[in-house]
Amino acid sequence: MRPSVGGAGRSWLRCASMTTGGPPPVVTPTSVLPRGVLAGYALGSLVTGAFGTVPGLLLLPYLTDTLGVAAGVSGLLVLLPKAWDVVVNPVAGRISDRSGSRRPFLLSAGLMLGLLFAAIFIAPFPSGAASGAYVAVAFLAAATAFAFFQVPYVAMPAELTDGYTERTRLMTWRVAVLALAILVSGALAPLVVELTGGGREGHRWSGAFVGALIVVGTLATFLGTREAPSRQAGESEPNLRAQLRVATGNAPFRALLICWVVQAAGIGTMLAGVKYFADHVLVQESGATLLFAAFVGPALLVMPLWTAIGRRHGKLRSLVTASLLFAVAALTLVAAPSLPAVAVYLIVAVVGAGYAGQQVFAMSMLPDCIAHDTARTGRRQAGVFTGLWTAGETLGLALGPGIYASVLQIFGYVSSATGESAAQSGSARLGVLLGFTVLPALLVGAAVLLLRRYDDRVEAGAGPVDKSALWTSEGGAPERG
Repeated sequence: MRPSVGGAGRSWLRCASMTTGGPPPVVTPTSVLPRGVLAGYALGSLVTGAFGTVPGLLLLPYLTDTLGVAAGVSGLLVLLPKAWDVVVNPVAGRISDRSGSRRPFLLSAGLMLGLLFAAIFIAPFPSGAASGAYVAVAFLAAATAFAFFQVPYVAMPAELTDGYTERTRLMTWRVAVLALAILVSGALAPLVVELTGGGREGHRWSGAFVGALIVVGTLATFLGTREAPSRQAGESEPNLRAQLRVATGNAPFRALLICWVVQAAGIGTMLAGVKYFADHVLVQESGATLLFAAFVGPALLVMPLWTAIGRRHGKLRSLVTASLLFAVAALTLVAAPSLPAVAVYLIVAVVGAGYAGQQVFAMSMLPDCIAHDTARTGRRQAGVFTGLWTAGETLGLALGPGIYASVLQIFGYVSSATGESAAQSGSARLGVLLGFTVLPALLVGAAVLLLRRYDDRVEAGAGPVDKSALWTSEGGAPERG
């Protein structure tokens, strides 16, 4: 996926420190993080995994099949509160950059998020319209709290270690816990709904369960990182506009961010379709739980494999490989109506293996971009980069249910206020299938083309010294901040 070397108007830079006018070499010994810090930081994924997964999995079918809200309107109700994070996440990044420590944000925002998440599914009004409006407001409040947890949390790796490979190790721990959190929250949340009577009451219990999981993750990461080292650069840029200009002017970060947003939309589209696919294509009891377990379960097994692949082939190539694995397997699921259920679950497991690789490599490439910017400018602005990153990720994951809801609306999906999905036409079932398979495959697969300007070649013999060449840029060396 690498553009050819020597083309007119394009210069590949082995390292910014080796270019005329580029920043001086940054040679620092790699810091090895203790296991306690690795585990403490990783447990924050109980929060990000639960909030990033369950709304995309449950909220759309909750609105269409329990509250009786039309599919198109439901898509907007899920999209708009999360789209708000595009505005609030960069603000949260700037505020956390200017504070003395990011950990207090984790505690206060995480505890608030746990309460607000449970509130989303209370449904205090009898009518579907009023309940839908209530869900939108509660979801907006929860999304705001999540921004003030997620942005400082994602910013921390660039300040916990100065090692290129050590950041991959930290992200491997984080993604392993993230996979477990997604598995527990995503598989058990629908099961809790079923076991507690379904409908509105079942969703109330499920919301309380996930809210409690968020509180546990908040306390675990706050306490687990209390002894963590911190490497903070000096002053930040003077204002938010200047910080945003630095972040968006970083060509590799921009390429990685846009790719991640598009891929998040594809992942969000597939997550939104899990219950619909289980009900109308597989037609199996507890199919949503089994599908989700098949999707996330393999991630725990393939994580060491992806780490080894990353060491051998680099993060960029590994990310492309994982993305294409996801896309090809998702496209294969078009044949699901004619396949036995076991075969469908096995294909979903391959999709999940690709998803695990995407998470590991994209999230370990982000701190590399941040660390390079810090070394280049001497300024502490990780929160701005992660604010834009998490805003983009949140927007992508929110677009997924919106895209899927639009497909349902176009193909004539019928909503229900009974707590059970209504009988659907052949056209509606086709929409359920295409939205779960073809659309995610196209979004995730095509997005790798956006990585053409990202280069993670590492100098031979660099050993434990972090002298990695992160990227290339057209028109010469990157600008100074």
